Amino acid sequence: MTMTFINLPVRDLTTATEFYRAIGFTSDQAVPDGDSAVLTISDTTRLVLHLRSGFEAYTGVATTDTATSREVIVGLSASSREQVDELVDQAAVAGGESLGPGMANGPMYMRGFRDLDGHQWSFLHMAG
Repeated sequence: MTMTFINLPVRDLTTATEFYRAIGFTSDQAVPDGDSAVLTISDTTRLVLHLRSGFEAYTGVATTDTATSREVIVGLSASSREQVDELVDQAAVAGGESLGPGMANGPMYMRGFRDLDGHQWSFLHMAG
């Protein structure tokens, strides 16, 4: 396997795209057109945002109500503890919800947030 594609349903494609750009993801699209947008997280990872209706048509089921349940937590690595904090702080400034201070567990430091649509993310750094 050479690429990872994270697909998420969103209420507003333009707003969601702006949120992810604010935390450093990039996109060749100036403004999303159609029912989806692709953002680059890294050379091997892409985030694909879909309007909820398109996501439901593709999956054949209703989307999860993120106010009452979690289907997945997306975790991404960061180059340092400081970068973990910077990224989560950027997410909060862009309208996301910080899930509190960072947590250290041995060599791992992690901190989480929820995006504008309630999807839960975490950034983590593994020392060593």
